[in-house]
Amino acid sequence: MDIMRRLIINACIVLTAIGLSGCSYNTFVSQEEAIKSQLSQVENQLQRRNDLIPNLVNTVKGYASHESGVFEAVAASRAKLAGATTPEAKFAAANEQSSALARLLMVVENYPQLKANESFNRLMDELSTTENRIAVERKRYNDRVQEYNTKRRSFPSNITASMFKFKEYSYFEVPAEAKKVPTVNFGK
Repeated sequence: MDIMRRLIINACIVLTAIGLSGCSYNTFVSQEEAIKSQLSQVENQLQRRNDLIPNLVNTVKGYASHESGVFEAVAASRAKLAGATTPEAKFAAANEQSSALARLLMVVENYPQLKANESFNRLMDELSTTENRIAVERKRYNDRVQEYNTKRRSFPSNITASMFKFKEYSYFEVPAEAKKVPTVNFGK
């Protein structure tokens, strides 16, 4: 009788755990879809930036035709972003593109007459707005990932995550170059 009672108690515990973990399955599905949707928003903003870059590069080229290395880096980073297929590859390409744009903006600092050009100023405003949008969408993406990953690791939903093989998502991280303090030189 004692063995039967233990079996019943263990069965109740298992059924309760399964029942509780089953509730989190739908949450995981909706959180995964929110992550995918937010990643799509990041990609939309990255594409917007990608579309602006040729105009910006062509405007700067007119003033700084001997700075070809910078233009090649911008074009290469743009091509990498267009060819990236995984979120990680897109993150890496976007970070590389940010670095290339920073170098392009350093070239601009050496050409004061370029800053007076109306079309350049309009493009810079658009690019600045786009960079802000990208930052907002990256933060939202990271918020969704944090929410999902926390739920995935919390008990009892970690049982569901393990049973149904819900994977961990990675954050959109800032590249090492972006953490460096920029140097501003007004001497030129």
